[in-house]
Amino acid sequence: MTLPRLSVLDQSVGRAGRPHQESIQATVDLAVLCEALGYHRFWVSEHHNLPSVVGSAPEVLMAAIAARTRRIRIGSAGVMLPHYAAYKVAEQFRVLDALAPGRIDLGVGRAPGGDMRTARLLNPAGGSADDFPQQVLELHAWVTGEPMPPGHPGQGVAAFPQGTTTPDLWMLGSSAYGAQLAAHFGLPYAFAWFITDGAGAQEALDLYRRNFRPGVIDAPQAAVCVWALAADTEEEAWFQFRSRERARVDRLSGRFGPLQPPDQARRPWSDAEAAEAGRIAKNAFVGTGEQVKEKLAALAESLQVQELAVITWTWDPAAQRRSCELLAQAFGLKGASADTPAVAEVAA
Repeated sequence: MTLPRLSVLDQSVGRAGRPHQESIQATVDLAVLCEALGYHRFWVSEHHNLPSVVGSAPEVLMAAIAARTRRIRIGSAGVMLPHYAAYKVAEQFRVLDALAPGRIDLGVGRAPGGDMRTARLLNPAGGSADDFPQQVLELHAWVTGEPMPPGHPGQGVAAFPQGTTTPDLWMLGSSAYGAQLAAHFGLPYAFAWFITDGAGAQEALDLYRRNFRPGVIDAPQAAVCVWALAADTEEEAWFQFRSRERARVDRLSGRFGPLQPPDQARRPWSDAEAAEAGRIAKNAFVGTGEQVKEKLAALAESLQVQELAVITWTWDPAAQRRSCELLAQAFGLKGASADTPAVAEVAA
């Protein structure tokens, strides 16, 4: 079995009893560790008004990561484009490319990344998701320096700074819509398995490959973003998983609080909550490094994808770093070995 390329997506999770600044700083530290371990990419997400996810400005966080890394690709997963002017996003990512030439991924999506009331505050002028395809076209043109078509109000307007490299544009999604748009524009596509627990993944990827036409890239390039957690023992992995389990079950009733410590995460479930907890556990990629590797490799093979981006929520940042270390070792990443420096040393 050919192992997929391994990357990381971090969401700067909010943790009960811990300051938000720790979550942001932990994301930067994790990126440094992932570079040392040999991961291919490190992506950060955009969410708003969610106490469970406090990463609200991926472009700012990416700049901090760029300052502390030298090799790993850095990206957004993603910028919620309907909130913004495509031109301003292009400028931001041209600056990022100047800071980390040839290492920037510009992942975009059309979801609000929060509730609709907050979305209106982000864009009081009333941006619409219906304009998303046109925004993607404009963004690509400004990021790469291609001219706008005649009659476009942005004709002759450039996004600075210019350079010899450009950010790679990615389409992100958890439904057929993003897959169709990525195929139509010839873009790389990443499916958010962690949002749907896999529902619709095969259909979206099949749709993407079947309808792909050369554009930004010449052939389909697909990745899957999946939640996974590894620990030194299976028992410890399932213990740490309790925090994520609680967060997912709470979402059923619209509760979006910070991540609870695993020893406090369990509470009496209703019948519906117990059923949801069982479903989550059944589909979870949890265990030792080798166990999770086998599950992830089987997923990649079944979906015929060459890259997985792993998301890991733990209340203790050290448990998240240990998970990344164990998976890197299991996948045989360059830089990962039993002699890998302790996580505290790498993150320092």
